[in-house]
Amino acid sequence: MSEPGRSILLVVACALIDADGRILLAQRPEGKSLAGLWEFPGGKVDPGETPEDALIRELREELGITTKVACLAPLSFASHTYEKFHLLMPLYVCRRFEGIPHGKEGQAIKWVKPQALRDYPMPPADEPLIPVLQDLL
Repeated sequence: MSEPGRSILLVVACALIDADGRILLAQRPEGKSLAGLWEFPGGKVDPGETPEDALIRELREELGITTKVACLAPLSFASHTYEKFHLLMPLYVCRRFEGIPHGKEGQAIKWVKPQALRDYPMPPADEPLIPVLQDLL
């Protein structure tokens, strides 16, 4: 049970999938919470933004790629209580995007086969999304 008054943080994540059925993971850079862990790219939804608009913005800012709302398919979501907040994170799948993803913020990125996702340490909120993606692919 969560504590009363704990804020809910809305973030959005994307499972970018390439032509070989691999999923892109990004490593959280030093200086950020959970540094060194691997995650699905995305970020916070700003006030007045839809989750889709936030994801399109985050993918452009973090990875230098562009996509459209029509190319984002909602797949699942994570709901996880951290020490200071509760995280709600919709996960979208995207197979169509323009550009070659690269870590614009200095973060490492890696294309990973679905069956190898558990080889990469992830934040607790991301882990329950692994079997959903493995079932999809």
